[in-house]
Amino acid sequence: MQLPYSLLLLLLCCLACQDRPVNESQTKTNMSYTEQHRPQFHFTPPEKWMNDPNGMVFYEGEYHLFYQYYPDGTVWGPMHWGHAISTDLLHWEHLPIALYPDSLGYIFSGSAVVDWNNTSGFGVDGQPPLISIFTYHDMEGERQKTETFQSQAIAYSNDKGRTWTKYEGNPVISNPGIRDFRDPKVIWDEDSAQWVMVFAAGDHVMLYGSQNMKDWTFLSDFGREWGSHGGVWECPDLFPITIEDTGEEKWVLLLSINPGGPNGGSATQYFVGDFDGKAFTLDPSFIEALGPIDQGESEEPEKAIWLDYGRDNYAGVTWSDIPKADGRRIFIGWMSNWDYAREVPTEKWRSAMTLPRTLSLENTAQGPRLFQAVVSEVEGLTKEIKAFSFDQLNGEEVLTESKKSATSQWRIQLQATVADLESAALEIKLVNDLGEEYKIGLDGKTNRFYSDRTKAGKISFSEKFAVGKHWADRQGQNQQLEIDLIIDRSSAELLADQGAVALTDLFFPTADFTKIMLSASSNVTNIKGKIYEVTGVW
Repeated sequence: MQLPYSLLLLLLCCLACQDRPVNESQTKTNMSYTEQHRPQFHFTPPEKWMNDPNGMVFYEGEYHLFYQYYPDGTVWGPMHWGHAISTDLLHWEHLPIALYPDSLGYIFSGSAVVDWNNTSGFGVDGQPPLISIFTYHDMEGERQKTETFQSQAIAYSNDKGRTWTKYEGNPVISNPGIRDFRDPKVIWDEDSAQWVMVFAAGDHVMLYGSQNMKDWTFLSDFGREWGSHGGVWECPDLFPITIEDTGEEKWVLLLSINPGGPNGGSATQYFVGDFDGKAFTLDPSFIEALGPIDQGESEEPEKAIWLDYGRDNYAGVTWSDIPKADGRRIFIGWMSNWDYAREVPTEKWRSAMTLPRTLSLENTAQGPRLFQAVVSEVEGLTKEIKAFSFDQLNGEEVLTESKKSATSQWRIQLQATVADLESAALEIKLVNDLGEEYKIGLDGKTNRFYSDRTKAGKISFSEKFAVGKHWADRQGQNQQLEIDLIIDRSSAELLADQGAVALTDLFFPTADFTKIMLSASSNVTNIKGKIYEVTGVW
């Protein structure tokens, strides 16, 4: 007999409210994750399904990473908030599930902050509470085809995020009749002395303000006429950042979209502008680069500035409450794509996060743009195994080769001079004994970087996974080439031109890659670089 859907949801919620036994895999540290394709120095869940990073906050020496989690399967299901903590952004301790579904719905994406001044009144004994802000998703409401099945809610913790109490007055923002109404990101704005919440509302974002985290007032909206709208807007993040060389403060709005990415499926675009305590307005350089969307019948493609051109960096947001003495704006993304996330060839677990990255804003010829670098903590995992130098390399060279298993954990840093960009070519290739290969490089003729996983192993699990090269536009015609490439068994993260360009891709070789090869055209000179092994963290 099949139970009615509403009864199934009620049973789920009852189970969620009980104290479930903690799965040993959620608390055990220093685990040896030996499954094929399991990254060794990227965050992965101990088991089962994971997607968006949530609730990232720093408090009393701990980086908290919550994430969309389904503990009962390796495909998307009733969403919980999984939880892990770290003192260095790399070595993670898995903690028990933080938030369970209840009678108001599943626990969708959101954020977390430290309420330093106890504006919410949830603090005890003079200690500031942690506040999580999330979307409730009422599956029964969606099933009944209402437009109000998503709302914003809060919970609080007084024990450093170990346990959470949902606010009895939830939801704190009810749905006004917008189908996709989700993913709140909250920040305290010093200038306007208020909490500011930004969340996705279909084809735009909405901004709300509050003094106490409980009572919210609409401020403004943004985005209907700007950027790419090839899919639903999701997972926004709004934060101030200082331009590196001038000290001028700007605000950045990150915005994920699915589908509509530059190489298909999921991706993240961003906007730079100003925020006056009520409205976000675009920087003139973005107005010029994007141009407003033509509301008529024009077939001109919508324009976007992409945070990452690869197919596998989505829903990323930044940590809140990083100490001023540190000063970094630290980002992490979900390393997958909704085109094939449910079908990737892993069994015990599904999905990983990107490495944490530091975002900086720098002036370019096009205006202020984001640059990215993996966090400096990664250097503590690396050991140099090869230095190389070529005045000229007109052909292919084996840089390093190993017959050890599970050896494809590398960081490759390379610099070169491009004499004639129009005919320049440079390529790094990873190869295994089965003849499978992953290629990444520069095509000077188009002035673009590329990633090619079409022959990198398992591709038959999805017809959308390996449909051709993925391309990433360079920002200018710079003849000085700089590449930072990080390989972790089943992923590549390229940060090129000092971090101006990012390209993140997954691949699934049948056997680990054991050989790194380099080729370049004759007009690419003064090639210098180093290869490092990267130690696993599990």
